[in-house]
Amino acid sequence: MSDIIYKIIRQPDWAAFQADGVYHGSDVDLADGFIHFSTRDQLAQTLALHYAGQTGLILLAVDSAVFDSQDLKWEEARNGQLFPHLYASMPITSVRSHWPLKLQSDGTHQLPKSLS
Repeated sequence: MSDIIYKIIRQPDWAAFQADGVYHGSDVDLADGFIHFSTRDQLAQTLALHYAGQTGLILLAVDSAVFDSQDLKWEEARNGQLFPHLYASMPITSVRSHWPLKLQSDGTHQLPKSLS
């Protein structure tokens, strides 16, 4: 599994995360009891299924190696794929890069060139 995993976050949540230094999750994350992440290969489908047409999104590249293996679990989800789920809060120090996600005219999001 890759050490870098990805979190899609709304701009106001990113601003609060930067101010607080810790992220507890989105409303969906909190309801599910863990923070949802995707791998690089899962990003496009995650964006299409859960964020189509939404503006004001930030993509975070997160170093999974900073998390204890008891907190970060790779669990089967969509189509039998393994997704990273964090059963703890995420410190700002785990974020290695971030990019605003631009919405294209067809309603899909443009990933950063380094991830395309």
